[in-house]
Amino acid sequence: MARFDLTDAEWAAIEPVLPTDVRGKERADDRRVLNSIFWRLRTGAPWADIPARYGPHTTCGNRFRRWRKRGVWDRLLKAVSEAYEGDLQMIDSTSVRVHQHAGCGQKKDDRSRGMGRSRGGLTSKIHALVDAEGRPVALKITEGQAHDGRAADDMLGDLGPGQTLLGDRAYDSDARRERMAEQGAWANVKPMPNRKTVPAFSAFLYKYRNQVERFFSKIKHFRAVATRYDKDPENFLASVKLAAVRVWLRTL
Repeated sequence: MARFDLTDAEWAAIEPVLPTDVRGKERADDRRVLNSIFWRLRTGAPWADIPARYGPHTTCGNRFRRWRKRGVWDRLLKAVSEAYEGDLQMIDSTSVRVHQHAGCGQKKDDRSRGMGRSRGGLTSKIHALVDAEGRPVALKITEGQAHDGRAADDMLGDLGPGQTLLGDRAYDSDARRERMAEQGAWANVKPMPNRKTVPAFSAFLYKYRNQVERFFSKIKHFRAVATRYDKDPENFLASVKLAAVRVWLRTL
């Protein structure tokens, strides 16, 4: 077994979720192709550099993109994360640099493709909502300059009664707190220092927010996540989700 290949336990969790509707010519071995995809995620190498032991690199790249379009990676992340601990959730974001090959050809009047332009070059931002164990519940990609609070509003819809959201000052707003209250959840968000009316805040619970930072540290071990090489934002988000799947599998 190569260094980044799936273990038998990880494969046993993944295999039941994969498509079984094979038509025509029998497709290449699923486990071998998935191992090639995780190899590429971990190393950040181009698809063409995938080792020969995994088969034709075109098969590996095509499978990654085709299954992304079919929603296979979304279903896989949902399947392995069904048993998440939801009482305490935390949200944050992290910026990643866009490689020059991913940003090549982008003009100022083009659609952003989830890339933001600044003095330091192009960047993307990964937004993550994680559980009390630091395992991802929801993921999103935006331009690097996107405001954390506004960008993450559509990630909070599933928080309900008895749940607590932890967030830093970027997520502090009356509207967001009121929305959480309407959903039955409590926003334990660090208040802005210039607030005239300071809402309830537990510094003790806030200490657990470092779980989301740990999650970002783990997925950035995958070089294809730590640096964005994909031009297509959907392909990059799929890479982030697959890295998150590996984080989940290692906790089983």
